[in-house]
Amino acid sequence: MKYVAQVGDNSYEIEIDDNGAVRLDGQLLQASLLQVGPLGLYSLLIENRSRELVVEETPQGYRVTLGSRTFHVRVADERELRLAGSRTGPVASTGEVHLKAPIPGMVVRVLVRGGEAVTPGQPLVILEAMKMENELRAPRAGTVSDVKVKAGERVEQGAVLLVLH
Repeated sequence: MKYVAQVGDNSYEIEIDDNGAVRLDGQLLQASLLQVGPLGLYSLLIENRSRELVVEETPQGYRVTLGSRTFHVRVADERELRLAGSRTGPVASTGEVHLKAPIPGMVVRVLVRGGEAVTPGQPLVILEAMKMENELRAPRAGTVSDVKVKAGERVEQGAVLLVLH
C-alpha cells in the first residue's frame, strides 16, 4: 500500500508491501513500528536505531512528538489520493461533464435523475469501495442529462457514472 505523508511543506511517499518491507521515497528501509504503551506511545526502529514517539490523532491528521520536537502530519493512502484527484482540476463552466468512478467499486445509490438540476458540491452518487462509502459530488451547477448506472452495479475505475450539462 502506498501513502503520502505531508509534514509541513515536505511530502514523503511511503510504500509498505505485503511482506512489511518499507520504502521511503523509493529507498528501502529496515523499519518497524510497535505500540509500547497507552496513549499512543510507540517504539520506532529504523536501520537498527530505536526512538520513542507519541502519536495523537487530530482532526487534521496526527501530532507526532519525537523527543522535544512536535510534527503535524497528514497521511493519505492510495484510495484517498485517487478520490482527491477526481475532485481537483478545472471544470468547464459550460458543456458536458462526465462524472467518472475514481476507483473500482459498487454503486450504492444514485441520488439524482435525468433532467434534474444540480448545484456545485451536491451529492450525486454513493460508491462503495474497500468497505467505505464515497460520496461523489457535482463539480459545478448543471442539469443531469444521462444517468449511466444504477444501485447495485459494479463499476471499474474511470467508468462514466453520469453526464452533466
